[in-house]
Amino acid sequence: MCKFEHMKSLHYAILIIGSLAGAFLCIRITRYALKNILYKYSKSMKEDPTSLWFINSAINFIFISIALFFIASKIPFLSSLGKTLFAGAGVLAAVIGFASQKAFSNIISGVFILLFKPFKIGDTVQIENGMKGEIEEISLRHTSIRNYENLRIIIPNSIISDQLIINSDIEDNRVSKHLFIDISYDSKIDKAVNIIREQALKHPNLIDARTQKEKSENLDQVVVRVVELGSYYIRLRANVWASNTGRAFELHCDLLKSIKEKFEEEGVEIPYPHQVEIHKEAT
Repeated sequence: MCKFEHMKSLHYAILIIGSLAGAFLCIRITRYALKNILYKYSKSMKEDPTSLWFINSAINFIFISIALFFIASKIPFLSSLGKTLFAGAGVLAAVIGFASQKAFSNIISGVFILLFKPFKIGDTVQIENGMKGEIEEISLRHTSIRNYENLRIIIPNSIISDQLIINSDIEDNRVSKHLFIDISYDSKIDKAVNIIREQALKHPNLIDARTQKEKSENLDQVVVRVVELGSYYIRLRANVWASNTGRAFELHCDLLKSIKEKFEEEGVEIPYPHQVEIHKEAT
């Protein structure tokens, strides 16, 4: 009798391990197929891979669920436990409903993201709390964002769906960057404007975003304007364009350096705050 019970326990253990191993094997095969075949196909055909990753997440959930149901149906103890729990369906439904409320909310939000596409995999986004990065994965439960420090920010779909999102890549990847430069009142404005424009036009990341009408009217590719007369400075703003967010950041940083160095060569002063002290002699 003891030997029979031991054999039965061993049979159940093999059944559980085999079912879970089969589910995880199916998940790995599916993930490999989607990542290394369909994803590459979507890249070559310039299709959005977001749907593929979402389907992959859904299939993983289905395989695990099938394995768990199969195990429960084959093991008498789990089957009888399920029937007992089913008898108290009212309480069970309330418990499951409460426990799974957020899970289903995340799934529904994920489906809405897939349908309406406020962002997709590869988009550079900034959410309202200031976090910024590239969308790396959209699953049934969460959205993963890789920031510029190569850290992963995991946000539940129900939360990110309620966020105010700035998407730099939706419809048009081009980015307009405002470059603010201050000069002193003793400096020549036209000279500073020419230096800023020349340095911008030399940068490889700069693109020409003018319309055909603007080009026909010979409007400047880099527009530089006086935007403020401060207490000790004249503020200039240059409007430059790049093909995406990353190149716009490089363009901005490089121009700050090259313009500052050129100002030093040409004698254009970048002012700094100063105070005038008046000393009165006692009478």
